[in-house]
Amino acid sequence: MNGLFSDLRQPDFARQRQRMVAEQLRRRGIHDERVLAAMGAVPRERFVPRDLRPRAYDDSALPIGEGQTISQPYMVARTCELAHLTGGDNVLEVGSGSGYQAAVLGEIGAHVVGIERIDVLGERSRVSLSEAGYDNVEIVIGDGSLGYLPRAPYDRIVVAAAAPTIPKALVEQLVEGGRLVIPVGPRYMQKLQAVEKRNGQLVTVDYDACVFVPLVGEQGWEHE
Repeated sequence: MNGLFSDLRQPDFARQRQRMVAEQLRRRGIHDERVLAAMGAVPRERFVPRDLRPRAYDDSALPIGEGQTISQPYMVARTCELAHLTGGDNVLEVGSGSGYQAAVLGEIGAHVVGIERIDVLGERSRVSLSEAGYDNVEIVIGDGSLGYLPRAPYDRIVVAAAAPTIPKALVEQLVEGGRLVIPVGPRYMQKLQAVEKRNGQLVTVDYDACVFVPLVGEQGWEHE
């Protein structure tokens, strides 16, 4: 009996996930059905600290340790939607953190390289991604503001940390016609920008106001 009642108290993550898609994403204007399906499939609870798993589907960012966060579900979905994935894209994710957004990108069908500057988070995300079965996602450790040359060029680059300006290295590693999604602005308020590379020039459109942790690195913020 004790085991039965213990099971009954476990969160119904699948139901919470579908509610998240309906109420936090679709209702707010996320239209890309591939993104919605991916967000409904990826087990977000695997990518948050164990003690925060009951809050995995909260409408907010959550701490993951080392002063970093897992982004609000809406912001993950919005970023992925603005990336305009076509299927089979070669994607660089900068600031992979817990690995959750990399998993969503992988679920959509991208081949993902996630770069994370903090070793302990990179290792945790590798474990989480492996346990969740995402073998099309690779996590490397390094300065994400410089991109990751060994897998360049990239069809899409998504950045999960705020930069004061668009890093030149990321633009250089983007294919002609490629797309970069990045929060840009001061430390405590940014705009989520979608940037297309056309004839070597950048065409930039501002979207949502947002607040991300800083992109620390040579072409980001030098210090936390």
